Amino acid sequence: MAASTLMLLALALPTAAWPGLGLPRRPCVHCCRPAWPPASPGPYAHVSARDPWWGLPRVRPTIDISILKGEKGEAGVRGRSGRSGEEGPPGFRGPQGRKGQKGQAGPPGAPCQRAYAAFSVGRREGLHSGEDLRAVPFDTELVNLDGAFDLASGRFRCAVPGVYFLSLNVHTWNHKETYLHVMLNRRPTAVLYAQPSERSVMQAQSLLLPLAAGDTVWVRMFRRDRDNAIYGERGDLYIIFSGHLVKPDAEL
Repeated sequence: MAASTLMLLALALPTAAWPGLGLPRRPCVHCCRPAWPPASPGPYAHVSARDPWWGLPRVRPTIDISILKGEKGEAGVRGRSGRSGEEGPPGFRGPQGRKGQKGQAGPPGAPCQRAYAAFSVGRREGLHSGEDLRAVPFDTELVNLDGAFDLASGRFRCAVPGVYFLSLNVHTWNHKETYLHVMLNRRPTAVLYAQPSERSVMQAQSLLLPLAAGDTVWVRMFRRDRDNAIYGERGDLYIIFSGHLVKPDAEL
């Protein structure tokens, strides 16, 4: 009964009367102030020096991102190849490599087949010009490979095209003109000429000519106002026409 009476007195009396009764005083707690300062006051929040939390450090919570990171996903479907870029500038030349080993000898090649063509013909009898132009015929065969030179017509027909060396040697007749042409088909290419003289002499002419297959070369006697003649004897050979292949077209 005494304890109940004492509890009722404590609740009825104001707190200012507690010391007089010898009772302990209850601490004052403001209901409007939080028990702990805000976690993150704004940058412009006013904090007074009288605030009980003024001298304490601010504590800001941090979040561990690794905790929130999920597992690695599966690889996606590969996309299409992009367009090719423009060609870049050439690079610098690299260093020279080492010399390689000597290779094996190859099989033997085909034997080299060289072409030949040559003729050398002469005339033992002398010849005088007629009213018309005439080919000088020959009666002596010195060299005639493959029979390419026809003595009766006085013509050499080319079978191996290439560059040929041609030469003509004659003996002039006393007091008569000597006038000859070295002919290529129907075209004169070189002339052998000697004026009339009391003494007969040897005259020569030589040249190089490119001949195609089927071309003909021959000597033509030409007549003008004077008698044209070349000297010859049965015992000696004064008139000689020669030619040979220097280089075939295949080697040019």
